[in-house]
Amino acid sequence: MDLIDSHAHVDFPQFDDDRHAVIERAQAMGLVGLVNVGTNVQSSRASVGLAERHDFIYATVGIHPHEAETATGEALDGLRALARHPKAVAIGEIGLDYYRDYAPRAAQRRAFQDQLALASDLDLPVVIHSRDAHDDVLTILSNWEGTGVLHTYAGGTERLDRVLAMGFCIGISGPVTYAKAEQLRRVARDVPLDRLLIETDCPYLTPEPHRGKRNEPTYVRFVAQAVAKARGDSVQQIARATTENARRLFGFPRLY
Repeated sequence: MDLIDSHAHVDFPQFDDDRHAVIERAQAMGLVGLVNVGTNVQSSRASVGLAERHDFIYATVGIHPHEAETATGEALDGLRALARHPKAVAIGEIGLDYYRDYAPRAAQRRAFQDQLALASDLDLPVVIHSRDAHDDVLTILSNWEGTGVLHTYAGGTERLDRVLAMGFCIGISGPVTYAKAEQLRRVARDVPLDRLLIETDCPYLTPEPHRGKRNEPTYVRFVAQAVAKARGDSVQQIARATTENARRLFGFPRLY
């Protein structure tokens, strides 16, 4: 069964002791694509490096809202250079986070809009982080012409039509497996099959039955299983659709 983990952070320190083994397990399990997502200039550079070394890994480059104050002109120039790499497939992850508020909200909005402009300049999709900031995120995106994915979607069913009308994909991750995540399973059911992506966000958001441990790309299969059950589809249908959706959104070659 071919799967793509459309959002991972295998460059993070949690994988320093066994990164190669984690990547080998992912391929052995049947992962045909992995999108490793940058969160600052250094992480974006590491993501591109991973993509250079592994055929099935692709990179995104971006500055996470937690680090919005680092989105200087120099940093954005660095992202622009990295984004020209042939295996850089998106700008992200970018967006707003009003839950942690690690950066001032004005700085977050400025960094978000600057990186959306960068994506437009380079004709790349975006990977959006939105936590407790959904309405502001959607307002900003409504004034931007482009496409992408709202990763680890948490905007509820009430915003789903608006997101889909803007042409965005919906990324579903490990919480869909949690016992109390009925609303997220309703989202997974209601998203059109051609707009659905599955992801791990590893090393975070580990799905059942491994919740509480480090997440890794092989666990995307548990997300696929939970989404299939919520929709009444087969796991094979979910695998085929989400693999094709990721290929189309990120523009990498057909993988199966």
